[in-house]
Amino acid sequence: MSAPHTDEMTEPPPEPALRVKVLESLLTERGLVDPAAIDAIVDLYENKVGPHNGARVVASAWVDAEFKRWLLADGGAAFASMGYSAPGHEHITVVENTASVHNLLVCTLCSCNPWPVLGLPPTWYKSAPYRARAVAEPRSVLREFGTVVPDDVEVRVYDSTAEVRYLVLPERPAGTDGWDEERLAALVTRNSMIGVERALEPRVLEARP
Repeated sequence: MSAPHTDEMTEPPPEPALRVKVLESLLTERGLVDPAAIDAIVDLYENKVGPHNGARVVASAWVDAEFKRWLLADGGAAFASMGYSAPGHEHITVVENTASVHNLLVCTLCSCNPWPVLGLPPTWYKSAPYRARAVAEPRSVLREFGTVVPDDVEVRVYDSTAEVRYLVLPERPAGTDGWDEERLAALVTRNSMIGVERALEPRVLEARP
């Protein structure tokens, strides 16, 4: 017996998604876009670029001191060695959070970031208030993300440009000795690589079902 047809039971897509589908259909019918090209772009941003790539790089740096030195000296080359590169993103500078320094990223001009390893920038990163306040009052911005930086820890703000992009190498959480790279990568979030938050604590993963 064949499976029942379920289209009638499917909820309609949200209005923005519906508009996109209608627009895509019209453009396809008129021969203005290639559906295969659209599928390739969607696949790129869903599966091939994004913070999961950056998390793998960070985890590698946490377990391999030589790779970490290379990453801090030449971020673009180190990322490329793991297959994460794209035209225009060769100049990536990695800055390390330590017990005495906490780094925060911003792009005051627009929303530049190394999208092969961070993905598309979040809405708040593109907002005018964040872009202005991250420079003027970084500690206040960090507190709003739940990140309290002690007074004796220096906060450095790095402003990305079209030529140079940045990524924060967060501190490795305590209690992760002996963890493999895959498990460590699960502690690394996009926000921790922007610097507004720290890497997740091991207990966060342990509490997940």
